[in-house]
Amino acid sequence: MESSRRQVDLKGEKSGAEETTTTTTTTVDWRGKPSDPLKHGGMKAAAFVLGLQGFEIMAIAAVGNNLITYVINEMHFSLSKAANTVTNFIGTVFLLALLGGYLSDSYLGCFWTMLIFAFVELSGFILLSVQAHLPQLKPPQCNMLTDSENCMEAKGFKALIFFIALYLVALGSGCVKPNMIAHGADQFNQDDQKQSKKLSRYFNAAYFAFSMGELIALTVLVYVQTHSGMDVGFGVSAAAMAMGLISLISGTVFYRNKPPQGSILTPIAQVFVAATLKRKQVCPSDPRMLHAIHSKEPNTDNPISDTSPNPQLTPRFRFLNKACIKTIQDGNSKESSWSLCTVNQVEQVKILMSVVPIFACTIVFNTILAQLQTFSVQQGSSMNTQLTHSFHIPPASLQAIPYIMLTFIVPLYDAFFVPFARRITGHDSGITPLQRIGAGLFLATFSMISAAMMEHKRRESAVKSHEILSIFWITPQFLIFGISEMLTAVGLIEFFYKQSLKGMQSFLTAITYCSYSFGFFLSSLLVSIVNKVTSGSSGDGWLSDNDLNKDRLDLFYWFLAVLSFLNFFNYLFWARWYSNNRSSSTLQDSNITIKVAGDDINVYPSNDVV
Repeated sequence: MESSRRQVDLKGEKSGAEETTTTTTTTVDWRGKPSDPLKHGGMKAAAFVLGLQGFEIMAIAAVGNNLITYVINEMHFSLSKAANTVTNFIGTVFLLALLGGYLSDSYLGCFWTMLIFAFVELSGFILLSVQAHLPQLKPPQCNMLTDSENCMEAKGFKALIFFIALYLVALGSGCVKPNMIAHGADQFNQDDQKQSKKLSRYFNAAYFAFSMGELIALTVLVYVQTHSGMDVGFGVSAAAMAMGLISLISGTVFYRNKPPQGSILTPIAQVFVAATLKRKQVCPSDPRMLHAIHSKEPNTDNPISDTSPNPQLTPRFRFLNKACIKTIQDGNSKESSWSLCTVNQVEQVKILMSVVPIFACTIVFNTILAQLQTFSVQQGSSMNTQLTHSFHIPPASLQAIPYIMLTFIVPLYDAFFVPFARRITGHDSGITPLQRIGAGLFLATFSMISAAMMEHKRRESAVKSHEILSIFWITPQFLIFGISEMLTAVGLIEFFYKQSLKGMQSFLTAITYCSYSFGFFLSSLLVSIVNKVTSGSSGDGWLSDNDLNKDRLDLFYWFLAVLSFLNFFNYLFWARWYSNNRSSSTLQDSNITIKVAGDDINVYPSNDVV
């Protein structure tokens, strides 16, 4: 949490002078020397990272968005198993983002983490291409639409090779993703007002790169997969990933790098352990009884302990305050770091805990995204895909529609809406990240309402009128969700990155990707639960058949619409709770007086902390 202005009284100096304390983060160049603001960082350096982001999402989107078609037609999985394979794969990608964020902040740094795991991801794409090309690594060819009962499902060694390749891609992509965003954002200094505005522009540019990668993947690459074979398609994904690696390496001499700071999880664990050990202690009213309120030399072994001054304990999560009570006074012996933590260390952990509810509210949002990448693709497969006499639209390419629109909306949003809103709100991003997330969650509900209405119409036309509707009938659900994702995804990343947890930006960005992971895993769980609950004596649930004309996908979409609407109100509650806690903490922090006498620092709050 940022420290507000404090009144400082210095012996031998002018009394009442005002001093604002800021936190600076040391950055280095590729040789480990201090970075030069004139040579390193800025949008020039971030552009190379944006290149990696565009190519990486292009590569994995072409695989993920058409994967359900491959596992059904080539590996001969059932619809429900295929859908769960896709959602579990995508969920694992985003869950592994935590590993990438942890390794980056603690040991490797963003650049080396991206470089190592980008090669891992590339190897996965190559192995997928080989597996799709060699007939001996796939089951015998069979038409799942007309003869599904006699089709042999891939098992044993064939399935093993497929899943090894798939999860090499998941490991590489998961560890690369959070570091792309964090490393690009690290090229800007948040303490500088001009740089802070450019940082907001960078987040929009990152989503633009993401949209362009998705657009090319869902048009060009999916077309190649459909007409030239999945082996060629996977090979093109490998080539795109190689181009991303070249982009990353090309910017090496321009990057400003934040060095790793040791384990970021240890100081967090220390707070909980110390608070538990001292749970019977009573917090003193005199802050001098607390440990290391402000030290002259930060503890370099602890990345979140003393890197920024924060001399007052806030009232939220009071049980953690006991972690910084000193029980040994004026003695020679010292308490262990597992039994005594600094005030700032405790406050940093509180910040981390306070953003968890915001993160949790986006899980249902990503459950909706999972439907657009699985069931909606199958929904499109059962519709008329003919565009011209000789050209048919690949169902997976439907997801390109919102990205076509977003390639125009995102630049307009950044060029016109943000400056306009900034004049009204005074916020660098135009509207706050929390407001942006809320708007996105609200729109997501209407995406599912549109999906439910269109699926009902499609099913009624196919069953009763024997009429096959055009695939374009389901485009509204993709359009609405595209705008919703632009608001929610960018708002969430900006919200987490700007939290004052120094040295943990990659890990915080990784937490946002975990929302995708939990959302896709929740999708798999909901499919199983809904099937079980809705199965009658015949054992046929809403989603139990491979034929959408017999399933009730429309009712499942209505269920998700209601769930999304309830989730929006849940978000409003937690967003208000977070804002109130933040306002309360800032107000208390503004009433601090620090008197400095020689080398001793005594802190006298204007009111009781606990």
